[in-house]
Order: sequence, then C-alpha cells, then structure tokens
Amino acid sequence: MRQIWTTTALNGYLDFPHTAQVFAIKRDITEMVSQKFRTETVYGITSLPAECANPELILVLSRTHWSIENRLHWVRDVTFDEDRCRIRRGAGAQVMASLRNVAISLLRMAGAKIIASALRRCARSDSLVFRLIGLRGL
Repeated sequence: MRQIWTTTALNGYLDFPHTAQVFAIKRDITEMVSQKFRTETVYGITSLPAECANPELILVLSRTHWSIENRLHWVRDVTFDEDRCRIRRGAGAQVMASLRNVAISLLRMAGAKIIASALRRCARSDSLVFRLIGLRGL
C-alpha cells in the first residue's frame, strides 16, 4: 500500500532551487526472498506546481522513476557488472557505458524481456548478432 502527502507550506523554508512542492510517500514493502514486511517513508522535492501535479500524479511519477532504475541501471550494474569495470582513463568509461546502453536498447527493440539470457543467446549465435544490427550475416 502507498500513501502520499504533499504540501507547498514548506517552500519558503527550503533553500533549494525551483521548489514547488514537497512530498512524503509511505509504502509497505514485502521482500521477495525473505518475505519480511517493512514500512518506509521517503521524502521528495519537486519543481512541479500543485496545479500541474496533484498527489496522484507525483505518486505515478515516483513509481515510473524506479522503472528506469530497474530496466536500465540494474541491468548495467548486475548483468554487465559495470561497477567492477576497471576502465578509468580518458573517455573509456563513458564509451563503454554507451556501448552497454546500445546493446541493451538493441535487445529490448528485438523483444528481449531478460537481457542476461538474450546476451547468452547472442554469444552462441553470430548470425543473431548481425541481424540485431541490421546485417544479414557474414
């Protein structure tokens, strides 16, 4: 269950640029593996004024933010083990991040739901990789 509270009453007290609303989201969480239950409250600031973003919209925006984290960053962190990458010089880290994003995007556009298994499939089939980038195979 999720509950949200929003207010503009604190805007004058915050030294944060473009603050239009502050909010608190209380959510109940059940951990998948252990089945442990906990409740947490998170706080946020938005530049969206109350007339443009009601509490329901802020709740939706908050949830969709995490879909980006789960669909891209988690895949980069876990599947590609990006955090342990030792490339540090010049633009190498940025180039590798871009290549990982391209690979993830190509696999998603091809309909892959699970990137790890799609990568394993590509590792076994050169022709599949060539088809993903628009070539017939060499």
